[in-house]
Amino acid sequence: MKWSIDPTHSQAEFSIRHMFTNVRGHMVVTSGTVEADDRDPLKAVIVARLDPATVNTGVLIRDNHLRSVDFFDVERYPEIVFRSTAISQTAKDTYAVIGMLSMRGVERPVTLQARAAGDGIDPFGNRRAGVSARTTLNRKDFGLHWNRALESGGLLVGDEVDINLEIEAVLDQDAAALLTASELAR
Repeated sequence: MKWSIDPTHSQAEFSIRHMFTNVRGHMVVTSGTVEADDRDPLKAVIVARLDPATVNTGVLIRDNHLRSVDFFDVERYPEIVFRSTAISQTAKDTYAVIGMLSMRGVERPVTLQARAAGDGIDPFGNRRAGVSARTTLNRKDFGLHWNRALESGGLLVGDEVDINLEIEAVLDQDAAALLTASELAR
């Protein structure tokens, strides 16, 4: 079955150290798909796309710097893409989703710790499912090296970025029709 990620109900949040505290922000999840087998969720193939130009930390000057060549370089790299390569179950409703993350022209493996949040029918008759996922990555692994030394020692920006994803997907209508037909045949 094919599910489409609903950008209006999905979010990518991040947190990174700035001097002595963490700065939080988010990006828009623009699109994505989940090709799933109801009988075996470990066979799912997930693709998610984010728009780094939508980075928002609540401070326009900082957000513009994050969009610049010092960080995301959104003019040259207008998309961040995750493609799953393997899924394993780690506990009830909890999975390790391994995949390739492509950001700023660099593609590297990452593992998302994901928890299935359930599925059901919305008020408009659409079948929806939700997943929460998190990971930590080193920004330098993706070519985001910009930093400044502090007079007191240390660096202005940390290397580790905590990422939290809230993803809601809707079953494509063609797949929903096939599902209904197969349920009726039982």
